[in-house]
Amino acid sequence: MSATSGLLTAKAITKMVADDSVDTVIVCFTDLQGRLMGKRVTGHYFIDHVLGDGIEACNYLLALDVDMNPLDGYEYANWELGYGDLSGQPDLSTLRIIPWLEKTALVLCDLFDTLTGEPVEVSPRRILQRQIERAKDAGFLIKCASELEFYLFHESYREARDQNYQNLEFHSGYNEDYHVLQTTRDEYVIRAIRNGIDGAGIPVEFSKGEAGPGQHEINIRYADALTMADNHAIYKNGAKEIAGQLDRSITFMAKYDINNSGSSCHIHSSIWTADGKTPLMHDESRPQAMSVAFEGWLGGQLAHARELTWMYAPTVNSYKRYQAESWAPTAIAWGTDNRTCGFRVVGHDDVSHRVENRLPGADCNPYLAFAATIAAGLSGIAEGADPGSPFAGNAYAANEKLRIPGTIVEAIESFATSAMARESFGAHVHDHLVNTARQEWAAFGGVVTDWERRRCFEQF
Repeated sequence: MSATSGLLTAKAITKMVADDSVDTVIVCFTDLQGRLMGKRVTGHYFIDHVLGDGIEACNYLLALDVDMNPLDGYEYANWELGYGDLSGQPDLSTLRIIPWLEKTALVLCDLFDTLTGEPVEVSPRRILQRQIERAKDAGFLIKCASELEFYLFHESYREARDQNYQNLEFHSGYNEDYHVLQTTRDEYVIRAIRNGIDGAGIPVEFSKGEAGPGQHEINIRYADALTMADNHAIYKNGAKEIAGQLDRSITFMAKYDINNSGSSCHIHSSIWTADGKTPLMHDESRPQAMSVAFEGWLGGQLAHARELTWMYAPTVNSYKRYQAESWAPTAIAWGTDNRTCGFRVVGHDDVSHRVENRLPGADCNPYLAFAATIAAGLSGIAEGADPGSPFAGNAYAANEKLRIPGTIVEAIESFATSAMARESFGAHVHDHLVNTARQEWAAFGGVVTDWERRRCFEQF
């Protein structure tokens, strides 16, 4: 086991398999929804075969909706091509113990074509890696943090499903924002998540109540963009597993209840030298103490926010979160420590000075959201984008400011027609993501909702 508690080396896991302290290894990767997909492998098979050869899995896993239905319209994987295999090669830097699962370790994979050996460019981890490579070519390393919020319910996942996810009981009946007494009532679940995630080698900073009944946030320490996306994906999966083990359920959907706060994934980002040692955001001699690079980075975020909103808000439900005075933004504006703006600049020194993007919801795929952040920022730096002056006041009421797309339809149109997105991600990847977005909207259009029944059954 490495100096970072929970992380493992190949030598360490070989020893742990030999002494029977590990008998199962989860070998996985994320799908387009950000969920972990893969196989549970016996410890001895992992050592003898997977360490060297990886695993194979059906490539339809990168062409599915949330219900595991294969979707039409993808060039990469479809019925005509027969849905062949892809190869998952373990990235041993992600190998770790999973404390909440008995004798279990986990490793994330990079995906490759089984015939050509080339990377699968439409896989979420690869999409982010491409943007990280572009940043490196420009002389930068990007560090990120994501703040995930969720709702905790008394019901188990099975009970929630049996209730059709309706009339669920919030674990606390009150707004829990920073409230110690209220969060104490939830602590047996939240503590288990904090300690479990920390024990898996993902450094947890703190937990706190959020602005809804039963709503929480658990923050993990910032890191380089790829490590942070990996940690985010594993944490999100682990939080659900730990809650389930305690016969409770949690949801990361962006807007569970229209009458309560949505759940966000605020993304903090900063630019560093390529070796990751020196921050490049702060310059006391300039307005707002923002370096030229910081101004371009922020300017790019603002300039391309509408085009990239779908990568931050990928579902129909995501757009219900953008309500005035709800703590979720509606205006594409930036301010200094101003939570009404879509982008909030925080920090006061070399290391802490950064931008917080408040657009993403907790339902985002971290690899895609971080990739969008980097693509927009690099574009802004290259173009010398000017973020303008900080907005002071209530940005919800700033009618002169450009608005975040109000529906997924608006977001899809902006993303599909974005020259910057197509150039940054490449036509193949851009087409894959646009099809994913359009299929989400098509799926919603094919169902009758409870809202429609209530509104139309008796009113006409």
